[in-house]
Amino acid sequence: MFLSVFDIFKLGVGPSSSHTMGPMVAGARFLGMMRASPFHFHGLRASLHGSLAFTGKGHATDRATILGLAGFEPASYDHEKAEAALAEIAARHVIEPPGLPPLAFHPERDLIFDYGAPLPGHANGMILMATDAQGDVILRETFFSIGGGFVLTEAEQAGITDAALTAPAPVPYPFRSAAEMLEMAASSGRSIAQMKRANEEVFRKPAEIDAGIARIWEVMTACIDRGLATEGILPGGLKVRRRAKSIHEALLAERGLNLTAPHAINDWMSAYAMAVNEENAAGGQVVTAPTNGASGVVPSVMRYWLDHVPGASRARIGEFLLTAAAIGGLVKTNASISGAECGCQAEVGSAAAMAAAGLAAVLGGTPEQVENAAEIALEHHLGMTCDPIRGLVQVPCIERNGLGAIKAVSAASLSLRGDGQHLVPLDACIETMRQTGRDMHEKYKETSLGGLAVNVPNC
Repeated sequence: MFLSVFDIFKLGVGPSSSHTMGPMVAGARFLGMMRASPFHFHGLRASLHGSLAFTGKGHATDRATILGLAGFEPASYDHEKAEAALAEIAARHVIEPPGLPPLAFHPERDLIFDYGAPLPGHANGMILMATDAQGDVILRETFFSIGGGFVLTEAEQAGITDAALTAPAPVPYPFRSAAEMLEMAASSGRSIAQMKRANEEVFRKPAEIDAGIARIWEVMTACIDRGLATEGILPGGLKVRRRAKSIHEALLAERGLNLTAPHAINDWMSAYAMAVNEENAAGGQVVTAPTNGASGVVPSVMRYWLDHVPGASRARIGEFLLTAAAIGGLVKTNASISGAECGCQAEVGSAAAMAAAGLAAVLGGTPEQVENAAEIALEHHLGMTCDPIRGLVQVPCIERNGLGAIKAVSAASLSLRGDGQHLVPLDACIETMRQTGRDMHEKYKETSLGGLAVNVPNC
């Protein structure tokens, strides 16, 4: 099973890859099914289940579902057009998707938050329906938003078997585990990034890969810059104040002072990460890395490397992102990157592992040291719950990205102090994360029914 760097890093819109981007993608896919159908449609309905229902309001899942059914997609999202479309749908109770006739849709009646048992198959389930003139459902599809903006139909989800996962991909380095990755690196003499690049070239031309990677970093660093320049209160009702701008301004004012504490570098990393996640919380454009909720970790560590580490070069951005994507692919294939499945260990933990690996690589680490860096970062996120207050990707999510970035840099640094030999393999850590997520109580897996979500006043 091959996961591209462009699967792990996708251009999208906040606040959530699983709860915002995924439902929007599902809506667009359903429209395609409708266009290919011989039936004549007159209306639309949707129901949200599991975590999509419990935290859907805070994650803008309702808005995203409606916009998806109206033809909007994350990669080409236009905020002003989306707001105009939502206002029109609310006023007229009609959706007009491209290539289809006007369809009846009353947001308060036709979009249901089902707080019962989740759908079998995944915690993030939704059912989209199209009706005839009598209001009878004549086309229906169940979708699962499995994290990171990935969406599967019910049949596709059921078709993910061990045989399908273990079938070799048509690439020169089809590693499915970290152990296989290290074996292939040793036998080929290539780095992890070089092997990942060779795999990518099976499907894309080199110039296309270069342009895509450049675009990923362009959006990442632009998101940091917007976050560092913007202040105000984040939407959603918690009245969370943006802090990245003020922290950044204070850090700039302290530059050159002899009394600045060495640990202030942690504040730089936190400011970069918080800038991204404040943008995400406000519904801005971000890059899944591997999810929206964890989208600040990788760009923060990259910005730290480029702006603060002597010898850093933009020419090696591709090496960083390809290495990070290789690790993200291993985590997604063998465990999960979904907070609704495994808690925040699957989101910020995975992101920290990816960032640590990428940093270790561009700092000259061997494949063994890169694997060690990823393992250290993930190991020290094991057991982390996903308990956002009011279902908003704000508290504790924004600060958590800053701490994830700090852990990633520490993990990379520790690994480079060694020779790559260590006790806990990355594969064992990923499997531990999967088991921990399986055993974790549902109230700690993006339902906002436990943890900080119930112990801190949310009004």
